[in-house]
Amino acid sequence: MANASTTTTSAGAERRKAAPNGEIRLNGAAAVDRSQAESDQKEHDFFWTYTEEPHRTRRLAIIKAHPEVTKLCGPEPLTKYVVAFVVGLQFLCAYILKDTSFWSWKFWALAYVVGATANQNLFLAIHEISHNLAFKSPLANRLFAIFANLPIGLPYSASFRPYHLTHHKSLGVDGLDTDLPTALEAVVLDSILGKAFFCTFQIFFYAIRPMCVFQITFTWVHLLNLVVQLAFDYVVIASLDSYKPVLYLLLSSFLAGSWHPTAGHFIAEHYVYETVTPEAKDPDNNIPVPETFSYYGPLNVLTYNVGYHNEHHDFPAVAWTKLPKLREIADEFYAPLPRHDSWVLVLWRFLWDKNVGITSRVKRKNGGRKVGGKSERAAKVADWTRQEIEA
Repeated sequence: MANASTTTTSAGAERRKAAPNGEIRLNGAAAVDRSQAESDQKEHDFFWTYTEEPHRTRRLAIIKAHPEVTKLCGPEPLTKYVVAFVVGLQFLCAYILKDTSFWSWKFWALAYVVGATANQNLFLAIHEISHNLAFKSPLANRLFAIFANLPIGLPYSASFRPYHLTHHKSLGVDGLDTDLPTALEAVVLDSILGKAFFCTFQIFFYAIRPMCVFQITFTWVHLLNLVVQLAFDYVVIASLDSYKPVLYLLLSSFLAGSWHPTAGHFIAEHYVYETVTPEAKDPDNNIPVPETFSYYGPLNVLTYNVGYHNEHHDFPAVAWTKLPKLREIADEFYAPLPRHDSWVLVLWRFLWDKNVGITSRVKRKNGGRKVGGKSERAAKVADWTRQEIEA
């Protein structure tokens, strides 16, 4: 496989040769050349690697050392009750605010303290459900995810699943892992102001970026998700004779993906916060760069233990309630790994630390596979069976 840094540097050199030495060109082609060269340089700034993603290797080692961990796999019955409670809570809050001014402190305070926390919880409930961890039946999980989607205000659960499962199967793979920032984002957002913009509006990046990286097949599940969500929003507005309840739900979703303590997990999970030596930055040396970070703090109570992120990527078929047990059993594997102690500190460092930014991600050119396509085939591919767990 070609060295990514060599490829981008060579491409930039070819474009530089196209311009006469010392000549300043003001035409459109020159602007495109300069923009492309800058984009290539930013792409080079990511941590490129030839190594395999670490989770499969560690999963096999853990199963060999502790075969009992496979018994932790499977759905968690408690999930459906937690989801039902949080959905009901958001319905109640939306009703309470139906006659409250959108610009009042009460509206925004409730949306930030309760609404954003609740919708972040539902984001991560849908994450759990996408791994078929609420019910044994894949169909029941698809339908329940649509229900959990209701307080979020916009349909996304059906699209989230194939993109997220591809993220698991293709961690760090350029062009497949839609959790990775693009080269364009690296160019535009490589500053304190740019990082502040990213943190403020990161919910939009996670919503829009996947569609720009690759397209998934539109299935009946997507259609049902769309129809049910739009019908729900319409019924709420019509029955309460107010658009403010839906505004509350949408604002809750926005704040959940902005400057909110629980939103720190988006960045904490895979951005590289460890100091990377020049030797490790050279992909030819095959020195692994840590690319997944866990968090074991109190906010896990509100977020389906998503902080146990190394554990989750190692064993995606283990439900949220059993991730602490997994870590306890395989402590010798997880204790040495880098971790975060605070999601709030993650956001603070991301903004102000010059060594952490949009390009602080591990990328690889090859490997992985896309999850998606015809719904029946996608369901078979995406389910983590025992064969998948041990593969």
